[in-house]
Amino acid sequence: MRALLFDGFGQLPYIGEISIPEPVSPDQCVIKVEATGLCRSDWHAWMGHDPDINIFPHTPGHEFSGTIHSVGTGVRKYKSGDRVTVPFVCGCGHCNECRSNNAQVCPNQWQPGFSGPGSFAEYVAIPNADFNLVKIPDLIPFDLAASLGCRFATSYRALALIHPPQPREFVAVFGCGGIGLAAIMIAKSRGAQVIAVDISMAALEFARQSGADYCINSNEVDPVVEIKSLTNFGADITVDALGSIGTAQACVQSLRPRGHHLQIGLLPPLVIKDRASVGMHTVIAKELHMHGVHGMSAAEYPGMLADIESSLLQPEKLISGRITLEQAPAALIAMDSDRSPGMTIIKP
Repeated sequence: MRALLFDGFGQLPYIGEISIPEPVSPDQCVIKVEATGLCRSDWHAWMGHDPDINIFPHTPGHEFSGTIHSVGTGVRKYKSGDRVTVPFVCGCGHCNECRSNNAQVCPNQWQPGFSGPGSFAEYVAIPNADFNLVKIPDLIPFDLAASLGCRFATSYRALALIHPPQPREFVAVFGCGGIGLAAIMIAKSRGAQVIAVDISMAALEFARQSGADYCINSNEVDPVVEIKSLTNFGADITVDALGSIGTAQACVQSLRPRGHHLQIGLLPPLVIKDRASVGMHTVIAKELHMHGVHGMSAAEYPGMLADIESSLLQPEKLISGRITLEQAPAALIAMDSDRSPGMTIIKP
C-alpha cells in the first residue's frame, strides 16, 4: 500500500510502498482509509514534539474515516465493509477512565499516528476495535466523518459537554484554524455571542461565515483590550484553539472574574519547555476555571452525530480543501507557514 513516511524528525516526508497491515491481535481491525484530515498535530509529530514516536520510518495521521477491511477473531460488533470512524485517542476499554466514558484520558491510550502508524496511508490498524470504533450513519459522507476525529470532536466535548455556554454569554476563540472554527460553530449553536481572534483576515472571514459575531485581528489591535470593551467585564468563556504561550496568556487575561478557560490547542512539552503558560496569580485572583481538553471518547459520539444529522451543526462547511496522498508531504511541511483557513482532507 501507499503511505506517507518520514525517516526521522524533520526529515523530508515522502510517499512509499509498505505492506498492508493485518490484525495482529484478536481485538484489532484494519480500516481502508477513505478520508483523513491534515492537522497541525501531525506537523508536531513530524517535528519531534511528541515523545511517543520512536520507530522509523513513521506514518502520521490521526483523524480519519473508512471501511473495515479485516477484523481480528475477537471483534464482535463490527465486520468487513462497515463504515466507521475512530477518535484520535483509543482507550484500553478496561480502566476506570474508559469505564466512565473518558477514554480520551485513558492512562493506557493508543493514538494512531503517534503511538503507532497513522492514517496517511491506504490502510491503518486500530486496537480494541469493539471499544474504539464508531459507526458512521449512512447520510454522513467520509470527508465529513474524517473531519470529526480530532479538532471537531475535541471542540464539541469542550463546548457541548464540559462547559456549554449559556445563551448570550460571550465566548472568545483565539485561533481560527480547524479547532477554532469548530469551536465557533458549536458555541454559536448553543446561543453564545462569539468573538473570533486571529492574525489572518482570511481566517477571520471564514470565522464570520462559521458564526462569529465579532472578529478581532490581533495584529492590528490588542485583543484583550478589545474583548473587555465588547463585553464590559471580560468574556464568560475563552478558548485557546491555537496552542501557544501567547494565546493561552491572552485567553486568561480576557476572562471576566470566575470565567472559564478551555485549553484545546496543543502545547507540547518540548514547545513549552520551562516557561509558564499562564499567569497563575491571575487565575487565583479572579477565581478562574481552567479546563484542559484532550479529545472525546467513542462513547460520546452519538450526541455529536445527532447534532450533525439534525443540521444543528454543519462541519462540512469547515472543509476548505481536498488533496491527494501524493500532495500530502508538501502540505505537511507547509503547515507551520501556511495559515489557509478551514480543514484540509486527504483522499488516499
